Amino acid sequence: MEALHRISVEDYKRSEKTPVTVVLDNVRSMNNVGSVFRTADAFRLERICLCGITARPPHKEIEKTALGATESVFWEYFPKTMEAVARLKAENYALYAVEQVTESTPLQQFRWNGNSPIALIFGNEVMGVEQQVVDACDGAIEIPQAGTKHSLNIAVSAGMVLWEMYKQHLEAQASGQNS
Repeated sequence: MEALHRISVEDYKRSEKTPVTVVLDNVRSMNNVGSVFRTADAFRLERICLCGITARPPHKEIEKTALGATESVFWEYFPKTMEAVARLKAENYALYAVEQVTESTPLQQFRWNGNSPIALIFGNEVMGVEQQVVDACDGAIEIPQAGTKHSLNIAVSAGMVLWEMYKQHLEAQASGQNS
């Protein structure tokens, strides 16, 4: 761990986090859930909100891809995604659905100050983010695609979007920006 500059789970839990919360809106695949946990750990995100039918740890199918990240990343469960949305709004998070909708912002054009709390909502593998959830958001972020398919696996989408948010957070830290 030391040679790889990895921190312990205890140190991770005590460390300063990237002010990003991930919301999983009825994600069916436990492998996708596990992958999002692992990505959240990699970028030291604040938490994951698991909503609706989204599986919760402990579960061996989640652990296959999480590789222990369920122990480091704080998570909470909400029976309905709108309950998580209400909580995050009360905590002054900006909320963005990662979804293909009218007036979405392409990922490469999305700008965040890198420090204020933001929640990113990823949806069901077939249906996407529930419409009432999209309507409750401050906006939507879309990953531009040029192929014949117009969707990406949720774990891939999360990796791309969360990397961009982490990068913007690092840039803000380097420039000394405040929220």
